[in-house]
Amino acid sequence: MKALSAYKQQQLPASFYQRENVCTVAKDLIGKLLITCFDHQLTAGRIVETEAYNGIVDKASHAYGGRYTSRTEVMYGVGGFAYVYLCYGIHHLFNVVTNVETVPHAVLIRGIEPIAGIETMLERMRKTKMDHAVGRGPGNVSKALGLQVVHSGTDLLGDSIFIADDGYRVKTNSVIATPRIGVDYAAEDALLPYRFIIKDHPHVTKHANNKK
Repeated sequence: MKALSAYKQQQLPASFYQRENVCTVAKDLIGKLLITCFDHQLTAGRIVETEAYNGIVDKASHAYGGRYTSRTEVMYGVGGFAYVYLCYGIHHLFNVVTNVETVPHAVLIRGIEPIAGIETMLERMRKTKMDHAVGRGPGNVSKALGLQVVHSGTDLLGDSIFIADDGYRVKTNSVIATPRIGVDYAAEDALLPYRFIIKDHPHVTKHANNKK
């Protein structure tokens, strides 16, 4: 598949994910391409919204306090793997594991702008025409790209799920940091500016925080 081969040449290296600051990785993921290739169906979306989760010290993280379960085990591995979990028993949410082994950092991909394989995305989302809901919100990211819990633990240096840098650059003043969404249970940590968005982008989750 020619398109897949071209994207593979732009694939991010392990070193990108294995940096110490999860917020740096989350911000740097903005503008990159999240690509999936399942059953010879290639889909790609440009990342426009992310959220950082700072491991055992972050009350919003699944690994807060050193929590270690069969679900979160992948978070404690080396950066550069997928962590996908089910939210409310309905939505499959895709995260990128970062940092080094034993440090459970992760970045949730909250929004993408569809770039390739749009017909496949529409079919997965049971839509007949493109609109801004395709890839807006973390549940829709996974729907559009065909991502499911079964993909948790997938190596992002492989061929089925990976992130690429095609040279696209977002203007620095267009990327803003806001508090995360839906983590009120995290008390003071809910206010941390760990969500990164392209300001005014139509595929970013609609929320009051967007104006901050």
